[in-house]
Amino acid sequence: MGTLPYISAPSKAATLLVVAAIAASCSVGPFGGSNKSAGHSPSPSPSASASPQVTGTPSGAPASTPAPQPVTGAYGVLYGSQAASSYTVSIIGVDGKVVASAQVGTPPVASCANAAAAVTSPPLSTSSSRVYFEDAQGAVHYLGPDGATGTATTVPAPSASRRAMFSVSPDDSRIAVIVDDFNSSGAATRLYVENLTGGGNHLDLFSQTGAFSLWPIGWHGTNNLVLAKTPACTQGGGPFCCGPRELHVVDPATATRRFTLGDYSSCPISGPPSPSGVVCENGTDFTQGKWLNWTAGTVRTLALNGPAFTYVSPGGQFVAFVDNNGTSFTIGAPTIAGMFACTWIDDNHVLSGGDAQHQPRVANTTTSAMVPVAAQGDCGGRLPGGL
Repeated sequence: MGTLPYISAPSKAATLLVVAAIAASCSVGPFGGSNKSAGHSPSPSPSASASPQVTGTPSGAPASTPAPQPVTGAYGVLYGSQAASSYTVSIIGVDGKVVASAQVGTPPVASCANAAAAVTSPPLSTSSSRVYFEDAQGAVHYLGPDGATGTATTVPAPSASRRAMFSVSPDDSRIAVIVDDFNSSGAATRLYVENLTGGGNHLDLFSQTGAFSLWPIGWHGTNNLVLAKTPACTQGGGPFCCGPRELHVVDPATATRRFTLGDYSSCPISGPPSPSGVVCENGTDFTQGKWLNWTAGTVRTLALNGPAFTYVSPGGQFVAFVDNNGTSFTIGAPTIAGMFACTWIDDNHVLSGGDAQHQPRVANTTTSAMVPVAAQGDCGGRLPGGL
């Protein structure tokens, strides 16, 4: 599954929601009409960096690439600051312990011809068994809760004007890649899907140029690819301005759109999706939200007191609301003041990010008990992943 951008958890929700401006509107949203041929969609770069540094149990990287191992528990994922030359990916248990971690070089920051900041997704994705993460040369590495690591594939190398964003299918068989070449008016966006191992069965599916772009958010099963419509560039601030605002469920073999969740202007997506759906919020006054399932049906409406990040738990038992005061939930779980969750681990535990001044924490939604996490970073999803 893919992820939304986050600031470290101690930041107030108002800070989280106001991070950049809405990109200028100009073209019809992606997949609104017939698909355009990509012509020559980029093939993955043959260059790859050295294996990531890994800590965990067992330690070290295996000599050969092992088959993905089923995940027997539930885990959260943190990834480090993208402002540093390298970043760490950490897998966190419900007890707050770091079970495995790896460090790689950070992809360069992309801009829109120095006229604005490029809007890009975090450089990682989770499958049912592993977290995958990109390095500064475009190599995609993997890490499992057992500490197994290696290089899975490569994507077009990042640069000051290019970023390849990806999502791996739950069964670790396919990878969907969005390649954005940014410019002063937006981005040239291309989508391809291919086998994760070896790059076979390569499909060039879609291309467009304009002020909007796409993120590969995740996979609902193995036959539904979830793409997010986003602004390509940003220059200022505003609620829900610089991340996914509308989700498109498409056929991963043709890019034909099957369902649309949320609406870019009237009901923007307000948090990362889960297997049980996603929430969008009224884009005018943020007094009401809609919990949507994966066929775009409304599960229930939600009363809101203003903009808030909203997350549906994996099993659909609760919805979490993160605002200036902390994290609250739909009826059945207590409010956790001062804890700014950024992902569910399972239906009973949420995870917050943090930095050197504010330690990340895992909270139990039944008892409100919290345990510290000996890692830093923002939320990068959960294991098992998939939508």
